Amino acid sequence: MNPKAATQMKKNFANMLNNPQKTSPSLFLNLEDAELDGKLLLHAYIPMSSQIQSCSGRIYDRNEDGDFDITNSTDLVAQLSVRKSNQFTEREVFPYAREDHLLLDKLMPMVRNMAVGRMPNHPWKTMSDMQIIKSAGLYDEDVRTGKQGFNRAAILLFGREEIIQQVAPGYVTDCILRVKNTDRYDDRLRVETNLIESFDTIMGFIAKHTNDPFFLIDNRNISVRDNIAKEIVSNILVHREYSGTFPSRIIIEKERLVAENWNRALRHGHIDPENFEPYPKNPILARFFVNIGYADTLGSGVRNLMKYTKLYSGGKPELIEGDIFKTIIPLVGASEKQANNKRITQANSTSEKKNAIIKHLETHGQATVADFADVFKLSDGRVRAILLEMTKENVIEKVGKTKSVYYVLKQNETF
Repeated sequence: MNPKAATQMKKNFANMLNNPQKTSPSLFLNLEDAELDGKLLLHAYIPMSSQIQSCSGRIYDRNEDGDFDITNSTDLVAQLSVRKSNQFTEREVFPYAREDHLLLDKLMPMVRNMAVGRMPNHPWKTMSDMQIIKSAGLYDEDVRTGKQGFNRAAILLFGREEIIQQVAPGYVTDCILRVKNTDRYDDRLRVETNLIESFDTIMGFIAKHTNDPFFLIDNRNISVRDNIAKEIVSNILVHREYSGTFPSRIIIEKERLVAENWNRALRHGHIDPENFEPYPKNPILARFFVNIGYADTLGSGVRNLMKYTKLYSGGKPELIEGDIFKTIIPLVGASEKQANNKRITQANSTSEKKNAIIKHLETHGQATVADFADVFKLSDGRVRAILLEMTKENVIEKVGKTKSVYYVLKQNETF
């Protein structure tokens, strides 16, 4: 494939999957690059869906190596729906659930803004609340009984607490800090609100009780801690089994963070990222979280945890699948000693930048903040901070005022 064509193909692929006249419900998949024999390939992982997908208004079922059009066969479509509804409990319909049982007025404007912020031309931008509900697969039909209504996924995402407890009696996320008092806890938070609000609440608990050291990646300050937390929280909310009564838990200890949730396991044991094939536990919820930016595409979570945990602590996360799915994140790299080492490393890096600034001024005589930002690929704020230090050290001199400010080496001074 011509690499120049890849960008346009990715754009066309995304547009097709987000066009309700072509694909319904909409799909959010990523095309990823791969190389084979020196050639560029684009590939996408297609997860199992809990809903019936149509392409250009047609429904297909897979049998052996063939795709068969079953659109006009009511029996075959019904059989396909039953297979899916039996496997995914998020699709269970609650025909007596009403709109006033949901917090649509409060949450839907936020959801719409989040989706559009992630994708400016997102189809939800011009949809009504109920159109979004239906396009996201949150209003369903039970073909066995003919009952229609909001499904469990809709109530978990938007429901009032008392309604959520009726459709998922075991739903609660228990957040525990256990550092000083290891027999009990130092802080505790029980989260029982809808999944949209729960995400921010649990993220806040993790932020409150873990360190967030400075990391500069591609000249941007990245919160590695928040990226790890995002994967943990989205997993514990989206990929748990809501038909059980086991409460999910996040336990923050001195040297590790442990997350546990009830699981519908297809395999048992440790997950090997090199040989891991993801499968969806709640595809409707997962797709919704991808839409609003609370999660990435299926399968990316394991890779992200490996990447960011290595940066954060130098360790590797443990992911153990069974009836209870457990994630263990080492936090030792966020200890005070390692944070001090990080600050020392950052100072050494600053010294190198100062030397580079001196050499630049020796060559060019003078330079502005914008000049340094462009040369060293730093933000204006970071450049100003370094220049301020050097000015106080009498290494350089600030000349001019406001927009005409530039910097020169101070005469008879060395660094």
